Amino acid sequence: MKKLILAILIGAFVMTGLAVAQATNTKTAVVYFSATGTTERMAKNAASAMGTDIFEIQPVHKYTSADLNWHDKKSLSSVECNDPKSRPAIKAVVSTGLVVEQGRNTTTVFDISNYDTVILCYPIWWSYAPKIVYTFAESQNWSGKNLVTLCTSGGSGLGRSGSDLAKYAKGAAFKGGKDFTHASGEDVQKYVDGLK
Repeated sequence: MKKLILAILIGAFVMTGLAVAQATNTKTAVVYFSATGTTERMAKNAASAMGTDIFEIQPVHKYTSADLNWHDKKSLSSVECNDPKSRPAIKAVVSTGLVVEQGRNTTTVFDISNYDTVILCYPIWWSYAPKIVYTFAESQNWSGKNLVTLCTSGGSGLGRSGSDLAKYAKGAAFKGGKDFTHASGEDVQKYVDGLK
């Protein structure tokens, strides 16, 4: 009888350990690019509601209002969007939260190997994600990772931007995407939970 009780207790500890290991190994990150602040607000609300880490894609060249003028065919964003090979340089992909380490402010740099799911947030430019988001997607090792795309839009919605972007995130399992321009963080959390 003692052996049976001992076997049951050991089994319970092993199963508890496995459940804890599975729960702690499942990590999600929100990664966003925002030129005007709209996508940044959506991404921060989503990350806050879900309790996830959040990182910003920072361009080498910060976009000015002239760069974003979609009425001007020579504006930087227009030129980039009309060039399928355009891949604007990324300065860094860093945590937008403040990490305090040993009394100093430090910046956490994004490492995809730490996450199982990446929620990629971006504005819609000319029906697609900005080309800098493609730069990010192509720079990561997506093997075994889940990808969810969320966008903000002035009216055109997600369209094919998510599935198109997923083609450049080689090895990712594309779980879906949605326009969350006017949604709460809780709305995003409910949507993402439904994809898992």
